[in-house]
Amino acid sequence: MAINREHKDRLFRAIFGREEHKSWTLSLYNAINNSDYTNPDDIQLTVIEDVIYMGMKNDVSFIIGDTLNLYEQQSSKNPNMP
Repeated sequence: MAINREHKDRLFRAIFGREEHKSWTLSLYNAINNSDYTNPDDIQLTVIEDVIYMGMKNDVSFIIGDTLNLYEQQSSKNPNMP
């Protein structure tokens, strides 16, 4: 039986990578960056889908202020990530 390693990735994107959940994305950003943004409309989602980059996509990316933020769900240890 093959393991589906994308199930957690899909859940992460469903929670934090959708327009209707921008308030949740803002909460994640504030928690990680110790900031206090209050307006979810300050977030501009910039998630890369399969449309242009076949086989490549990121979990959640967005711009807030003048900063591009990239978030990836990790289900296993990655020596490149702290």
